[in-house]
Amino acid sequence: MAFRNRFLDAGVEGQLRRSHGCQRKDGTFSRADFAYDTARDLYVCPGGKEVKSRQKGYRTTIPRDDEDGMIRYRASKFDCDACALKPQCCPKEPARKVMRSIHEGARDMARDLLATEEGQTSRRQRKKVEMLFAHLKRILKLDRLRLRGPNGARDEFHLAATAQNLRKMAKLLTAPVLKPA
Repeated sequence: MAFRNRFLDAGVEGQLRRSHGCQRKDGTFSRADFAYDTARDLYVCPGGKEVKSRQKGYRTTIPRDDEDGMIRYRASKFDCDACALKPQCCPKEPARKVMRSIHEGARDMARDLLATEEGQTSRRQRKKVEMLFAHLKRILKLDRLRLRGPNGARDEFHLAATAQNLRKMAKLLTAPVLKPA
């Protein structure tokens, strides 16, 4: 919660794509079908069973996430064997595993912000600016700066932006084509 308050107080808003790529192509349940319970830090499967990150307690502290920053949530094999939804959930595995990034809380916050009217406005405004940078990189070949130092980079960027503005101005100021009578 401190993460959320610190960044919201600073006026920082996240931007994400609409889909977060967790849809499965084999017809089985995806991670989006599992409900995440923030208070208990577990997933609830479509069958109503809990999918936990730890099934038992440990004496020593073991990190929950791996080197990629992913936490594995595992269902109980006993629960999965008795479930009627097992063919749709995990047909080839004894129990279901769900992966969650350690950064997923921030992504959820950004998705919530995107769902608001202010989020949609921010997305439209950001798209305008990002399209200009994409044009600079692809069309004007500003993917790599050729001049050295911060002054050279600034000068090169100013030249590219000037060229971009001149192109835009030329489109706006073109004389209308006269049609013969």
